[in-house]
Amino acid sequence: MRRDVRILLVGDEGVGKSTIVTSLIKEAFVAHVQHVVPEVTIPPEVNPENVTTYIVDSGAGPQDRQHLESEVRKAHVICVVYSIDNPHSFDRIPTYWLPLFRQLGVNVPVILVGNKIDLRGGEVTNEALEEEIIPIMNEFKEVETCVECSAQLPLNVSEVFYFAQKAVLHPTAPLYDSREHVLKPACVSALKRIFKLCDANKDGVLDAAELNEFQRKCFDAPLQLQELEGIKDMVREHAEGGVRDDGLTEAGFLYLHTIFIQRGRLETTWAVLRKFGYAEDLRLTESFLLPKFDVPHDCSVELSPQGYQFFTDIFETFDKDQDGALNSGELEELFSTSPGNPWETQKFPDTTLVDDKGAVTLQGWLAQWSMTTLLDHKTTLAYLAYLGYPDEQRTSALLTTRPRKLDRRKGKVSRNVFLCYVCGAAGSGKTSLLRSFAGKPFREAYEPTSKMVSVVNAVDIDGSEKYLVLQEFGSKYEAETLRASKKTDLADVIVYVHDSSDTNSFSYISNLRQQYTLDHTPTLFVATKSDLDLAQQRHEVQPDVYCRRLGLQVPVAVSVKTGQTADVFHAICSIAMNPHAAIPGGADRAMTASERVRVYVAFTALLGGVSAGLVMLYRSLLRQEILPSWTTPWATWLLGRRDP
Repeated sequence: MRRDVRILLVGDEGVGKSTIVTSLIKEAFVAHVQHVVPEVTIPPEVNPENVTTYIVDSGAGPQDRQHLESEVRKAHVICVVYSIDNPHSFDRIPTYWLPLFRQLGVNVPVILVGNKIDLRGGEVTNEALEEEIIPIMNEFKEVETCVECSAQLPLNVSEVFYFAQKAVLHPTAPLYDSREHVLKPACVSALKRIFKLCDANKDGVLDAAELNEFQRKCFDAPLQLQELEGIKDMVREHAEGGVRDDGLTEAGFLYLHTIFIQRGRLETTWAVLRKFGYAEDLRLTESFLLPKFDVPHDCSVELSPQGYQFFTDIFETFDKDQDGALNSGELEELFSTSPGNPWETQKFPDTTLVDDKGAVTLQGWLAQWSMTTLLDHKTTLAYLAYLGYPDEQRTSALLTTRPRKLDRRKGKVSRNVFLCYVCGAAGSGKTSLLRSFAGKPFREAYEPTSKMVSVVNAVDIDGSEKYLVLQEFGSKYEAETLRASKKTDLADVIVYVHDSSDTNSFSYISNLRQQYTLDHTPTLFVATKSDLDLAQQRHEVQPDVYCRRLGLQVPVAVSVKTGQTADVFHAICSIAMNPHAAIPGGADRAMTASERVRVYVAFTALLGGVSAGLVMLYRSLLRQEILPSWTTPWATWLLGRRDP
């Protein structure tokens, strides 16, 4: 919500604009005021909305035109003042003033202010204005309301500025169609979403406990029993189907907000909308969807225990048939408070575990969110908001891990979600390996990978559940990924796959390793199609010798077709958790080139210091003539001398 409001008063000469401003400030009528009073600033502490308010007067003469147009463009709300005793000043509102604002390209709320009601006599009532005002409001949607006042009495002067302020801070136009007297579609959609989020047990009604939680969240105060019963009685009387099972239905919830708006209590509805993250355009704000959450380079993001608990709870809530899985209908209902399924374009649910009916299991659900958080934590943050994460500090659902390079140097990994790149020649069996990991059946027909594929599953490591994400890029994107150090730095393990029955398959991955700098990443070689005859690879050395020379285990032989995977996924996770043992060429390769230079400089400095110390010791001992004769050749070499 904005922190300042700029109110501009316009109108024909003599209608009392300057007098209204003066009466507000002096709290008394001032008979003679200047033509245009200076701008007035009201500090936030003296008004209930806690915003800085600027009140700007204007003239209507030809000499004031330039200043008037400038102020119109700067105003947040415009009060068009007319005089009760001057019908012409009222007639000029729809024929001159309102068209002028449109001509200047200004679209801000407008308040019509009828001044000098003391000259009319009789009862002061706004209802009497309806016949005159409604045609104007029907033609000019920017007109919010009309207020009558008297700067002389003074009467209703503060109300003029209250309504003007409210028109900016709690505008009617986004919420309510004043012509049709109904909530606008965007407002209905937002309120329906809020209703669903507050309906914790998803039974279609807000019971007493849910209404109290709603009241506490939005207004920081519970509903008294008498207030609650009064609300339900009113809804029962005026909104058919608004109360069911002694709870408020969606129809009743919408009716309540319609009444709030019609009775001028827009601040109530806006308070609800803003608490749930909506801006004035009735869209969720970016700051609400994506609160600040910094992730240092080379660190990854995981769900915290609170995050896993939230996604577990929401799974169980929407598992209506309690079969331990979410079918397509249950998923659609679950995502009804969001823009839709975030994985719709990713072949979901092929990316995770499902039951025999194709419904996503709890393990598959949590695994999918683990993968999403690892690969794109901003999507998880946004969906925590869409789905109603209870803690306003939604970043509590996430945590950042220690940098991978630091883990590799220490040889100890504390993360729970690992990323593995799967590389290899076309047709080597990468996709089949990924499908096997996600519990999908083997496919005989070969389909080349045209875009990146990611799958995820849980792996049990010594009684602890870890999540492993396997990514295959396809020949089109593989080189692009491997040449980008920022991308390869994100991988916990690289798995090189070759077809053990294809004589040329291993050369492809050998060439990949030569072409790109990948030796700092833990590595595993996998030989697929072990059910077929083993072929001699056309390479300078065979795969087992190649791996031994790198200090790695020999390729793991698997056959996805026959279901013999040799627990390769457990092996990948174990490598991710103990990276030192799988760095090609030794653990020191885990360091980057710059890190190696730093270590080399430190080592040579240390060696230089030791050498200098030994030289000083030798010279000291030589002066004392206590060095044995066998030390002389070594000592003279240390001093840089040559034997005679």
